[in-house]
Amino acid sequence: MAETPAPEQTTGTIDNTLDNVEVDTSFESDSAYGDELSSYTASLASSVLDYRYENGRRYHKFREGSYLLPNDEAESDRLDLGHEMYLQILGRKLYLAPVKNPQRVIDLGTGTGIWAIDFADEHPQAEVLGCDLSPIQPSLVPPNVKFLVDDIESDWAYEGNPFDFIHARYLAAAIKDFRRLIRQCYQSLKPGGWVEFQDWDGFPYSADGSLKDTGLERYFNEVTGTFQEVGYECRPGPKLEQWLKEAGFVNVHAEKFIIPHGVWPKDRHLKKLGAWFQAQIEAGFEAGALAALTRFKDWSKEEVMILASQARADGRNPKIHAMYNFYVVYGQRPEK
Repeated sequence: MAETPAPEQTTGTIDNTLDNVEVDTSFESDSAYGDELSSYTASLASSVLDYRYENGRRYHKFREGSYLLPNDEAESDRLDLGHEMYLQILGRKLYLAPVKNPQRVIDLGTGTGIWAIDFADEHPQAEVLGCDLSPIQPSLVPPNVKFLVDDIESDWAYEGNPFDFIHARYLAAAIKDFRRLIRQCYQSLKPGGWVEFQDWDGFPYSADGSLKDTGLERYFNEVTGTFQEVGYECRPGPKLEQWLKEAGFVNVHAEKFIIPHGVWPKDRHLKKLGAWFQAQIEAGFEAGALAALTRFKDWSKEEVMILASQARADGRNPKIHAMYNFYVVYGQRPEK
């Protein structure tokens, strides 16, 4: 992954104090100023809610193009289905880090906000912030949770009001520079605070070779390959432990969970996990491929739909034993 470029050098001194900012003195009254403020606020709201529509799906407008999956109702339903799957994987736990009495928490890439809402219900003493590119979260939420539209790959400003716990789940194929993101997590945690990433190695495998030369394998070759070509990290799971250590985190712990695709395993627990995984990914095949392949590979919508259909059919084939690795990795900022 390319290193973050050094800041551009400037000549002279830039003064960001109020003395260097010209004041608009045209307002004749407080009401005129209020009207001006309202117009700018409306403009900002419009830029966030003016979604992009493409191939029958809806995409975010804020920082347009930085995230390649839809944000429509179908995708929200899939994400909420995935939330239940993650609870099944973790034994109904929202997180594994040994967090005690958290007071200030942030959920990165919160999506529908379902994790943040559940966490706020479990920890009514905590102030919970959910951050995402899209304002698709519900309006009726616990009083201790708030949602913010922002790009988590941009510069943060939380160092002056740091967190006890930072949580991030399923950012594979959404983030280009995980190392930078993890460093920002470190800088925005209180001493002794915890960060936890829950994420995938976003490519399937099979122990018996049954995945080879299937439509399912081709789907991931095409789609994951395209995401990687344009700079997204699709396989962060196995790298997270090392990235956290490099950033300075201590007490780093990593757990790997094997998740089957479908109900082919004999083990009842794995069969259940496989059913949940299949249910959510079948809706995700189209969502994951449409923007990437039509924008960057000149595929038609029809070609993408055929590829998704072939992957979906192979996922239901009991003779194809695909599996995925899911990782939960947490670490602590040193007390001193």
